[in-house]
Amino acid sequence: MATQRIGILTGGGDVPGLNSVIKEVTYRATENCCEVVGIRRGWEGLTHVDLSDAASKNRYILPLTRLNTRTIDRYGGTVLHSSRTNPAKMLSLPDFLKGQSFPQKEVSKGGKTSTVHDLSPQVLKNIEALGLTSLIAIGGDDTLGYAAKLHGFGVKVIAVPKTMDNDVRNTEYCIGFSTAITRATDAIARQRTTVGSHERIGIFRVFGRDAGFTSLYTAFVASIRCCIPEYKVNLEKLIDLLMTDKKNNPSNYCLVILSEGAEWEGYQVREYGEPDAFGHRKKENVGEALASEIHARSSEETIVSDLTYDLRSGVPDFVDKLVASTFGTMALEAVLDNQSGLMAALVDGRYAMAAIPDPALGPRHVDVATMYNTERYRPNYANKTGLPIFLTRG
Repeated sequence: MATQRIGILTGGGDVPGLNSVIKEVTYRATENCCEVVGIRRGWEGLTHVDLSDAASKNRYILPLTRLNTRTIDRYGGTVLHSSRTNPAKMLSLPDFLKGQSFPQKEVSKGGKTSTVHDLSPQVLKNIEALGLTSLIAIGGDDTLGYAAKLHGFGVKVIAVPKTMDNDVRNTEYCIGFSTAITRATDAIARQRTTVGSHERIGIFRVFGRDAGFTSLYTAFVASIRCCIPEYKVNLEKLIDLLMTDKKNNPSNYCLVILSEGAEWEGYQVREYGEPDAFGHRKKENVGEALASEIHARSSEETIVSDLTYDLRSGVPDFVDKLVASTFGTMALEAVLDNQSGLMAALVDGRYAMAAIPDPALGPRHVDVATMYNTERYRPNYANKTGLPIFLTRG
């Protein structure tokens, strides 16, 4: 007889390494006579599942075993699939819940006011009906924000941080980050030949809505300029630096990498489309905007490369496999110890269990004073002695 019945889900954007967490939790759980229940499509699996309907249950609930998770760590993405569902702010109710009453409130975004439903009572009902004794939530800032809410309701929740932006608080590392910056570095190394052959300015865009870690660390290794959301650069100065780089390069080209949320003085990030469940709209390509400015001011030709989705696709690298597997074991051990409200983390370069971040604080940011050279629009390279491997503290 199972001693515990553990739910596990992945929310938000996919990253390499998620399947390693799922497999590790499943393997370690079965060794300890526990059942593992996969919740498909993130939080949607607990808002939209109709447990009285076999088809709905089959869509959203997946029992996990050593057999059906045996090889999943060899692949990227998540076998449990994902969504950007926020149970506390649902614009509409699933068909089988229509006519029922849930807490409501008005929210304003982009000049529009909408009524949203809080389906937390339904989530709690489904957790109880599924017989889940604990829940492991794998996600970024948004997904873990709702995990913190469930912990406040008394649900036993353990978190695992993942995001290629590496911007979850209380940890120095999030699953997916190493693969993302490795892929970005490799892509830039490959594309140097094309940018150099045409003697152009290469502009690379990567994810990073609020934090510039992906851009900054890639620039660190590639030795190029970078623009991050935490600091508005001066456009004229940036272009002058790039023109100087180009002139001083025997191959007559230069490179710059920008976070999607990067801005310069006088420019504001442009968004489009409807906000998702967490209030985020898609951002227009800041790389294209910079290319237009460069051409208008200098007549220089540019090549703009959007590296975003390629960085989160495919198999994880060694670091992400190692950290993901370790985080999975730590999460399971915390469940077995009847803990809640904790997150697997790296703190001061060491594995630790930290508190699930307070969602009110938002994402973690680059410390501009110590990590970014505001005169040269590059990473700070000096004074790293004594810092953890990822050069920052959670």
